[in-house]
Formats: sequence, C-alpha cells, structure tokens
Amino acid sequence: MIQQEFAYNAKKILESDDNVIGLAVAGSWLTDEIDEFSDLDLILVTEQKISNDKNVMLEYAKKLGNFLSGFTGEHVGEPRLLICLYDDPLLHVDIKFLTLEEFESRIETPVLLIDKGEKLANIIHHTEARFPYPDYQWIEDRFWIWIHYALLKIGRGEYFEAYDFMGFLRSIVFGPLLHIKNGNLPRGVRKMETTLETSDFEKLKLTIPGYERQSLLQSLRDGVLLYKHLRTELFDSKVNLQINTEEKVMRYFEELENEHR
Repeated sequence: MIQQEFAYNAKKILESDDNVIGLAVAGSWLTDEIDEFSDLDLILVTEQKISNDKNVMLEYAKKLGNFLSGFTGEHVGEPRLLICLYDDPLLHVDIKFLTLEEFESRIETPVLLIDKGEKLANIIHHTEARFPYPDYQWIEDRFWIWIHYALLKIGRGEYFEAYDFMGFLRSIVFGPLLHIKNGNLPRGVRKMETTLETSDFEKLKLTIPGYERQSLLQSLRDGVLLYKHLRTELFDSKVNLQINTEEKVMRYFEELENEHR
C-alpha cells in the first residue's frame, strides 16, 4: 500500500535527524483497515518543540516526499497537526508534531517506527490511551437551545443554515451517541454506514432533510426523537435533564409546525 511505502520511507529519512526521538503511525494503520482511500496518520516526536513554528513543520514535511501543500489543524482544535497532500502518488498525510512530554497524552497506542532509546515504548508502558468521550451533561445543557436555534432558521426561511445545522447535530450529538450505543468509539459520523445496526442507521438517515420547510421540520423532529431515545438508553441518573427548557422549545416547535397547515 502507498501509505506503508510512504511511512517506511519517512522512517529512513528521519532516523539520522538528531532532533527526532521517534516516529509513530496511528489511525487506520492500527486496525488493518487501510485501503486505497485511507490517509496516513504520522506522529513525529522531537527533542525541540516544532509545533510552535509552522515554517519548521513545513520544512520537515517537505523532506518526506513530493510535497504539494499543507496547512495546520486549528479548525479541528489541533494546531500541532500539519495536514499535507503529497504527489507521485497522490496521498493525504497528517503529521502531528509532539515533544516527548506531549506524547504521554494520547487517544490510541500507535505503532512505533522510530524509537531512539525506547523512550516512546517506555511512555506507552507507563501510561494509558484514552479516547475522549462526550459529556452527556454538556450535550443535554445545549441540545434544546440548539433545537430552538434551528427552528428560528426554518421560521425565517434560512433553509441552508438549517440544513447545515442538521449536519452539525449529526456530528456532535447523534453520531457519537449512536456509536457508543453500538459499542464503537464516538468518532462523529465516521463509518456509520458499516458500523451501526440497520435500525439505528435508518433512524440517522431520517435526520437528512431536503431543501424545503416541511422536510427540515420533519428531520428536526426525527432528530429530537432519536436524541430522546438515545438519552434514555445511555444517560444515567446523574445527568440533569433540562425538562422545562425541552417543554418550552417543543411547544414552540408545534406552533411553528401549525403556522402553515
């Protein structure tokens, strides 16, 4: 696979660099799910911090192959990440630049390609990978206000905003909760097509609206029903349900639905 060829070539290039402590591979490499559509997730661990200087990050990236372009990952909350596209062959490569101390905090246990002095292996042995799970109270405190916001957009006729907002709810609420219900890591809506029970997948598809008022309202209502079902199944008694807010928002929902009947 082109991803493996790239990774092992990167290993050869970086091994002689005195600033490099280690190189590791994460993502689909770990689960043997790499296919022709997969990107490559690299972790580069260095003595001196690199992630505070985009130009140095780019210098390292350009050493590894036929570099086309790249940008840092602030949009996903990770400025230490350089998202790159290489050519010959065309390949998407994510490179996360970490110090040894930063490597201690991780969401998965990567495969080590370079590990000088077994420093990375020692950290892995003494620490635990923890994938971030959603805070159910955080979701509940926001969900009904989000529903009201979507209703305002539909009521005003801003259908594109309402349509896009349904995608936000799938990524932040429905996707992660459905993954948890199905025993998966809560990776947004990734691989929902293959990892959910059929009935759950069909419920999720109902939250995809068309570009008209009634379809937007119906998909939003289906989203509410899905959330309440997941809330019942997953939340424990420690989660404080915003019942009063829910009731007021759903009353407004009904008023908006009845306006054009």
